[in-house]
Amino acid sequence: MDLIASLQCADQPGIVHAMTSAVLNCGGNIIENQQFRDTTTNTFVMRTRFETSQGLAAAQSSLNDGLGKFAPALHIRPTAQKPRALVLVTKESHCLRDLMYLLELGELPIEIPAVVSNHSDLKVLVESHGIKFIDQSKLSKTDAEKQVSDLVKELEIDLVVLARYMQILTKNFCEQMSGRIINIHHSFLPGFKGAKPYHQAHARGVKTIGATAHFVTPELDEGPIIDQDVVHVTHASTPEDLISTGRDIERRVLSRAVRDFAQDRIFIVGDRTVVFHN
Repeated sequence: MDLIASLQCADQPGIVHAMTSAVLNCGGNIIENQQFRDTTTNTFVMRTRFETSQGLAAAQSSLNDGLGKFAPALHIRPTAQKPRALVLVTKESHCLRDLMYLLELGELPIEIPAVVSNHSDLKVLVESHGIKFIDQSKLSKTDAEKQVSDLVKELEIDLVVLARYMQILTKNFCEQMSGRIINIHHSFLPGFKGAKPYHQAHARGVKTIGATAHFVTPELDEGPIIDQDVVHVTHASTPEDLISTGRDIERRVLSRAVRDFAQDRIFIVGDRTVVFHN
């Protein structure tokens, strides 16, 4: 069985040795191992992928026993067990299309049991991919968020993806799903907020545009950043050119962030993230 162990705790001597010994004790063989010590918070994080013929229960027992003295946040799961994502959208389809395309190619290790929208525009697109579409266009904001919260429990959702979802989530929901909501923002944060961001960028004569994927917190667009990218533009670029280029960056950055989450590569350390790229 192929497993991934994610560990986070206060940095102290012996953690790596304890992990390798625990893996060995359950008949395991380490395939990948990445680690990082954040000196500001004295936090140690590690991602270990290993194989064992003894199964999940034996691995969990061995790692819990071997690493328990470090009081870690420890998570172990089979690599083949795909996280389940609930995608929230409004009218723009580029980020959603990319997620579904990569899903069909087998390049995005998640399951999407449903897509939720506050408009009905993307219903045909979603259902054409064999995914359930939930139309909230007739619900109040309060009822819509309650339905999303219920769906998280009912569908056993691990991650909520805001794929250009133009609604602000309440503080209560953000706190309930802390570290499990990813948003794509239309700029290399901090940037232009509010309506028509690319028109604002054009008016200011920007020379680069970008996108930022981050975890959602009650503070709007202030959550820990997961991934970012930028593209150079010129004075000749029209607002429409910027929008087109921005869509391409947004979809790529969001898909990378979702993939990293699905592979247990993201650790939240204070107000920022540690992301182990493969």
